[in-house]
Amino acid sequence: MLNLMLLRHGKSSWSNTGLSDFERPLTDRGLRAARAMGRYLASNDLVPQLVVCSPAKRARETWEILSAAFPTPPTALVVPELYDFGDGAALLACLRQKSGSAQSVLLVGHNPSIEGLARSLVGKGSNRLRQLLGSKYPTATLCVIDFELENWADLSAGSGTLLRFVRPRDLTEADGN
Repeated sequence: MLNLMLLRHGKSSWSNTGLSDFERPLTDRGLRAARAMGRYLASNDLVPQLVVCSPAKRARETWEILSAAFPTPPTALVVPELYDFGDGAALLACLRQKSGSAQSVLLVGHNPSIEGLARSLVGKGSNRLRQLLGSKYPTATLCVIDFELENWADLSAGSGTLLRFVRPRDLTEADGN
C-alpha cells in the first residue's frame, strides 16, 4: 500500500515586485497555515517517509515550518522538477523517479500541478471530498491519497482513493478560531 500526500505551498507574497516568482516568500497568513497544517499532520500520524519539495522559496518555507511539527523530520529532497505549473505530469514523473522504497511520500509544490496530479490520480473516495477537490485547491491545502500498489511506477490515472482533503480554513474552523 502506498500513501501520497500532496500539499500546495502556503500563501505567498506579491508585495515586492523586484523579486522573481521563484523567490517570493510566504505571507503571515501562509506562515500560520503552514504551522496549522504541520500540527494537523503530526497529530494525525501523517508523517511521510520521504518529502519531495519544490526549490521555490515559498515551498521550501512551507516545508521547513511543517517539519518543525515532527519529532524527527523525514528525509527531504528539494528537486527542480517540482517547480512546475503544468497538469501534474511532471510531478508524477518525479514521484516515480525519486520515491524509491518509501511507502509514504509528501510532495510540496504549486498549482495547477498539484491539483492536476490529485485530480488525475483519484478514482475513489468520499463524494464530498472529491467534490471539494474538484472545486478548488487553496494554498496550504493537503490531499491524502492511498493506492493499493507496491511500486510508485505503477501509479495510473484513477488508481487512488482520496482519504483526506484538508484546507487551512477547515483547521481554523475546527479550532474555533
